[in-house]
Amino acid sequence: MSNEISYKSYCWAVGTTSYRTDNFNRNIEEQLELLYEFRKKEENRGCRWTGNNELQKRYYDFLKEKGFLTGEAERPDKDAREKTSGLVDIGLLDSDRNLTEAGEELLGIALSNDFTTDNPLELPRDSFVYFKQMLKTCNRIDKNVVRPFLVFLYVAYRTDYLTNDEFTYLLPLCVNREVTEYIISEILSSRPGSPDHEKIILDILMGMPNYQKALRMLQTGTINEYLICTIGFNRKSKKYDKPYFKLYILLKRIIFQNEDLALEFLETTKKLTNSKIGSAWRKYFFRSTVRSVVIREGNGVLHRVPILKARTEEEFNKLFFEIMHLIKAKATLSDYFDLNRRYFKATDTVIFQDDRVTLDILPKCYAEDIADHLMEIAFEETELLEKNVELSRISPYLKINKPILYQKLGKIVGTDVTDTDSARRVIRDERYARWNRLIDEKFSKEVLIQLFTYFEERNDNGIRAMVTDNADIPTIFEYILGITWYLLSQRKGDALEYMNLSLEADLLPKTHAGGGEADIVWEYGETDWYPKHTLLLEATLADGSNQRRMEMEPVSRHLGEHRLAHPEEEAYCVFITTYLNTNVISDFRARRYMEYYNTDGTEYITGLKILPIQTSELKALLRSGVEYPQIYQMLDKAYNSSGAPKEWYEQNIGRETGDYD
Repeated sequence: MSNEISYKSYCWAVGTTSYRTDNFNRNIEEQLELLYEFRKKEENRGCRWTGNNELQKRYYDFLKEKGFLTGEAERPDKDAREKTSGLVDIGLLDSDRNLTEAGEELLGIALSNDFTTDNPLELPRDSFVYFKQMLKTCNRIDKNVVRPFLVFLYVAYRTDYLTNDEFTYLLPLCVNREVTEYIISEILSSRPGSPDHEKIILDILMGMPNYQKALRMLQTGTINEYLICTIGFNRKSKKYDKPYFKLYILLKRIIFQNEDLALEFLETTKKLTNSKIGSAWRKYFFRSTVRSVVIREGNGVLHRVPILKARTEEEFNKLFFEIMHLIKAKATLSDYFDLNRRYFKATDTVIFQDDRVTLDILPKCYAEDIADHLMEIAFEETELLEKNVELSRISPYLKINKPILYQKLGKIVGTDVTDTDSARRVIRDERYARWNRLIDEKFSKEVLIQLFTYFEERNDNGIRAMVTDNADIPTIFEYILGITWYLLSQRKGDALEYMNLSLEADLLPKTHAGGGEADIVWEYGETDWYPKHTLLLEATLADGSNQRRMEMEPVSRHLGEHRLAHPEEEAYCVFITTYLNTNVISDFRARRYMEYYNTDGTEYITGLKILPIQTSELKALLRSGVEYPQIYQMLDKAYNSSGAPKEWYEQNIGRETGDYD
């Protein structure tokens, strides 16, 4: 038997693990713009990328020059490749890192700041580009081809939803029709519980010829370090698997010679080069990894797992082999989870929430309509990856049939849906139902107060952990402010529209909101408490002199332009920040008496009503349970009062909100 044995992939992933980044959408859009600029430079035009370390290093330096990245990479050329390889995989760049037709389309949308919907699936324009790219993107698994997103659509349709574990450990194993149907069957037969994903992973691995050959080598060969490294299939180098040989020997002595080697076994697991794998070995074998406990209890600290009950060397070898590769496979698949999630979420068709992965309501109807044909195209490559084409060009099976789409939508919601307008009403109602659930489950008043404290402290990691990593901190601040004002307004008003933010399918924010408008524009109808009016909410995290320089002009301009455009309506602005600069308060107070002119100076309005408030006071309003009618009256009273700016704020905003608290 030949001792040469090769690793063969058993799963797919979208993109590369070296390209996982916060602000995923914005990062891609920025890099497309930078690559377009980089390629226009005379010295970079027409240069081949592959094998051209000098060009790759120039691109790395260009990214640093533009502030896209910081630090010093040990290998700038490698870093440049890693930054761009995922965009090649999904067809936004060609192999020479030039923008493709699809890449140019996405960049054009980003530069126009136009993320409106213009397609039957009611997806934002940029998301629809990602959706089409994901339908075309493929992986090569040995000699086979798989299009991951098509497989996902089919599995999601057949199973209705996937748990996070099913999405992580089972979906990427669907590399052909046979395995896909097997996994669907296992998922459905286990409901309402969950399938034994470890058994499924092992079934698939042990059905592969290279794994079967490796196990035979272990059972029949001379056990030494070289053999253990050979059967480990380490994709980087066999040498990284050397600790497994010691683990093998120690376990064998524990089992067959009853030697007390638990402590040495524990320490050897820490030498595994992948920390996630080492942790999994310790979790599998040890009840406690506290050194003093292991010393005191010896082998008694070990779980009574099947391998410790092995009676023959053949049984031991089989179980050791399975443990080694199961843990390796789970580590690989869990590494891919975040990667697959980011690319799938970019389509705005997939919702990751409450430990479930589901299709949004209209994409779900679409998947149901095309499901019978998905397996016919899921395992074949397309030549259109880099092209910006209609769905029907990708495959006739993917063409959207609007009447059937709306019929299926109506069936789900129990009402007639006959046209685009009625479909949009249904989608809007469904989004608000989900958004209210999201607020109830994720953004209680206590959580909002904690988040405002994090904004004050600039605890960015804490903010991202509680909200999302696909938006920058200023965008998240606007989003949290929008939720807060929605609650203060008794959940009345079209908040998702008022916020002027781009949201993912799971209704969390992503960064690339259009500029040039107020952050949040809220419309109120007439009540006994206040007249019909519009409220502009402006938010900033800038403080000190930066706040004065960056915010005084835009805030007054936004309100001034709005009032010039709508002279018949009442409108005012609330400026919210974590720390108010006194000169900013002074400037806004002075705007009560100043004229604001249009661009050519032919029209003007007199007096701008701008009320500043700190997040510390906003937290007091949240704690008190006060609602917008009282807030409007408090702010209106404050606006009409007098006093020096600093004292005016303390008496009319700070003290008043404190009284509510």
